Amino acid sequence: MRTPVPSHLFILAALALPLLAQAHTGADLGAHPHATFVNGLLHPLTGLDHLAAMLAVGFWSALSARRVWLAPVAFASMLLAGALLGMAGFTLPGVEPMIAASLLILGLMVALRARLPGALAAIMVGVFAVFHGIAHGTELATGAQPWWPLAGMLTSTIALHLAGVGLGLSARTRSLWWPRLAGAAVTLLGGALMRQMV
Repeated sequence: MRTPVPSHLFILAALALPLLAQAHTGADLGAHPHATFVNGLLHPLTGLDHLAAMLAVGFWSALSARRVWLAPVAFASMLLAGALLGMAGFTLPGVEPMIAASLLILGLMVALRARLPGALAAIMVGVFAVFHGIAHGTELATGAQPWWPLAGMLTSTIALHLAGVGLGLSARTRSLWWPRLAGAAVTLLGGALMRQMV
């Protein structure tokens, strides 16, 4: 009798492909114009780095936090702030290394089921989100009307957080192997991005 493959294994498979990761360096702007709500909706899904970070925030929060909503809300809010800064032309040094670092740390937090005080967790993911937001906002600013793609990007971000929360809640009361594997995969992805920058 065959055992059905759990749907979360497909997400793990995607997260376990660090060699496909591409940091957002601006090289793909011509191939991915940012002009519509749908473009913005798909934008976080076109980079494995952003996709993994947004899933990991919700996943980690559901696994370890009492207030499951706090870290995802902090991330989405500060992502918006960073995107607005990026759209206005504001830059910070080390955007790509910070995105890679966010994956390293978030992956470890998931793998270890690490617990932090709620305020500290919100601050940590909020800082990471600013850098993710600036990377997104810089790219969204290339569109003639950036507000619709920005709305799409936020919608997709919230959906990814909710997907991560759902996965985390499904593993919260059980000691399963796949949450640790998921965290390790995100950490490897962050390491692969770091290596590309050396």
